[in-house]
Formats: sequence, structure tokens, C-alpha cells
Amino acid sequence: MNEGVQKYVDNAKKALAAHRRYIDEEVKKWKFDTIAVHGAYSVQEAIENNQGSIIEPVYMSSSQAFRDSDEMEAALAYLIPSWTYSRIHNPSMGYLEATLALLEGYGFDGETGCCAASSGMAAIASATDPFLVKSTKKSTEPINFVSNAQIYGGTFQQFNIRKMQDRGIECRWVVEPNNIDEWASKIDSDTRFLFGELPSNPGLSFFDLKKVIDLAHEHGIPAIFDTTIATPALLRPISLGADIVVHSVTKTLTASGFCIAGAVIARKHIVTNIDNDELREDFATYIKLLPNRDVGWCLSPMQAILTLNDIRTLRSKMDILSQNSMKVAEFLEGHSKVSAVNYLGLRNHSLHNVAAKYLWLVDAEYDDQYKKPVNRYGHLMSFQLKGGISAARAFFDHLKRIWRATDLGRIKSVATIPSISTHQQMGEDLRSMASIPADLIRLCIGAEHPDDMIADLEQALEKT
Repeated sequence: MNEGVQKYVDNAKKALAAHRRYIDEEVKKWKFDTIAVHGAYSVQEAIENNQGSIIEPVYMSSSQAFRDSDEMEAALAYLIPSWTYSRIHNPSMGYLEATLALLEGYGFDGETGCCAASSGMAAIASATDPFLVKSTKKSTEPINFVSNAQIYGGTFQQFNIRKMQDRGIECRWVVEPNNIDEWASKIDSDTRFLFGELPSNPGLSFFDLKKVIDLAHEHGIPAIFDTTIATPALLRPISLGADIVVHSVTKTLTASGFCIAGAVIARKHIVTNIDNDELREDFATYIKLLPNRDVGWCLSPMQAILTLNDIRTLRSKMDILSQNSMKVAEFLEGHSKVSAVNYLGLRNHSLHNVAAKYLWLVDAEYDDQYKKPVNRYGHLMSFQLKGGISAARAFFDHLKRIWRATDLGRIKSVATIPSISTHQQMGEDLRSMASIPADLIRLCIGAEHPDDMIADLEQALEKT
């Protein structure tokens, strides 16, 4: 390394150390709401680098210029922090990643990193594909991973078609995820990770998270979870020992509906049976600088900042949406035309107790309104009508205020019928395995007054 390159490296080490001190000594001592508002963007950075801009700037540029050949060499060798090219990184993306890493790592003593992606599906591929490689040991068996069957339809297709059918990588489905013995029975020496989605979309499946984490680590493999529906305002698996968390940031985190985005958040020093030190020590940075650089699942700068702006009020938003959803779920539970309601906040739900063990509104004990821990269960529910699929479709077609769309996580209430939309491609047999009946209606409640949403539901129910 020549003298000029070494100078850039030395200066970068000093800057990184100063930033790390700022995070450890200041930012990580803040409450969740303060981190959501400010992230890692400091007054000093604003003044020194961004002409005093209070809000994180949008860097609408494809690439970065360098002072000289030494800086370019150091940057392209990943020896100094840089963004070089927006397919690899971009400062606007970095602001979002820093905030998500801090929020998902809230309450965790160690370090977390984040890699943003162009969608939730890209995030799931980013989080799982690096493990689906042959190990150094000789084995004639196909590599495999284990997942609960109750997952989003797009995830199911990625696992079942893109990984199993296209690549010959076996996904071993857990049908009863609260049966830890079923998880254990699927694991062998060629298993690469355990994957779980909770609460699941659309069936609201839930399971004992800590038991699955401990089981994964007993076998020396990572525990990966999709907690899109809960968000870090209600559930943070890394603080419980999980290795990696994925989000379809498109959904609840970006409740405005302006953007498509995904994110992978990982703790440093994950558990894995893959012989790759870079992957093990800093998974988020590894996938950003290597695999994702090569496949191009980058997020645009504008989407990053729009998403970041949505996240600033995450805790209070999840509180309101959860309370609204509880009122709607109670209405549906008591309606004569409704045969079943899946909402984890309902006390008679079979999974209520295990959900109540894990789903807590972050920092409620510091809130003057509560002053104690408070359970909140999010804004997704599903239900069935006594009239079956014909009644479900009639009800759906008569909604006036609630939007008919495949979307969820919006500030506006949205409904769909998963068997003909989000989970249509799975086919009837696989939907049955994943507990998605043909007449299931998925409802995601927004921030409207719940009485108005109940009135819309009531008038639609009257017409079935």
C-alpha cells in the first residue's frame, strides 16, 4: 500500500472511531422515538457535510468523485468508507440503514448493521442466498433450510419455486410452528438456517421465538425472521438472540405507500456453519459490498429518504394502528355473520398468550399515558364469514371506505382475499398447508377513526 493510500486509510479509521463513539456514547442512550427521528445523522455532520440541512439530503447522483487516484484505490478496495456508485451504496441509503439498524437493535448490547434493498423480496433473497452454498465438507445430500409454512405468498414462491424447483435447494416446511420438535426434526448437517415469519401474513401465525432461536444455535446455524407486520416498535428478535431480521419496508414502516423497499438487519458475529469469516463477522456489510453489489438489488436515494421520513413516528403510529385494530377485531368477533377472526390481541385466540409474551409497545413504560409495559398486536387481521367464499366476495365487493388492494401496512385501511390475490399462485393444496382457506379475508386497519371503518364493515356485511 503506497503512502497516499495509507493516509486515506488512517484518516478513515479516525473518522470511523469518532462516529462509533458518537453512536455508543450518545445515540444508543436515546429512547426509541428519538432514534427514529434523528437516526445517526448529527448536527455536526449536517453543518460540516450538508450545508446545515436539518433533514437528511437526497443524493440524486449515480456515482461519487474522488480527490485523486489514491482515494479511488482505497475506496474501490473497501479500505475506507465511500459510496463510489449508487448500486453499491449512496449517502441517502446510508441514513436509512443506520436508523433501521439502531431501531432493530434497540435494547441489544451489541452492534447491528443494515443493508437496504429494492423490495422486501430482494431483502429475503439477500438474507438467505449467501447461506445456500456448498460447505467445505463432503456431502451427497442437497443443502436445505427450514421455514414455517405460514408465510407471505411471495416468500413462499421464492422458497418453493425459485430455490427448490429452480435450484434444487430443499425448503423443509414446518406446519405446526409452535411444536419445537417439528422444527428439530427437519434439521440435519446440511441445514443452513431456520426462517420464520411472525406475525404471519395473512393467517396471523405466531410461535415461541426464543425456542426457535435457541434450537438454531444448538445446531450452529442462524435464526432469520421476517417481522414486517410487527416492526421494531413491537418486536425486536435480535435482542432475543436472533441473527438476522428482514423487513418488507414497503409495508408498515413506510405506511404512506410511496415506496417499495426492503431491509436486512443483522447483528455482528452471527452464528453460521458457512466457512466465510466476512459473512460471519458483519453480515449486513458483507452482502452490501459483495453479493448485492453484483446482483444490483439497490434502493434509490429518493425512496430511502421518503421511507426514512415515514419511520420517524413509528412507535406512536403502531400504537394508534394497534388500538384501532383491536376495536375492529372486537366488532367482527361479535358479529353474527362472522365465523372466525384471526387477531392476536383477542384473548380467545389460540395464540394470544404466546403473542402476548413477545409483542410489546416499545418504551410504553416511559410514556406518560401508560407508565408501564403495554401489549400491542399490530394492524393486520383476517376473518371468515359464515356464508363461505360467495359471502366473502360479496362482502369484499361492497366495501366503500376500505380499499380493495393486495397492499397492506398502509395509513389507509386495505382489504384483500389472499386465495385470489397474494397467495393465488400457491395452489389449493399448498394454501391448505399454510392455513389459508379460500374464503379468508385479510384486513389491515389504518389510522382512520375506527368507528368509520366499523361502519363500512357493517354495511358490507349487511349485503352478504
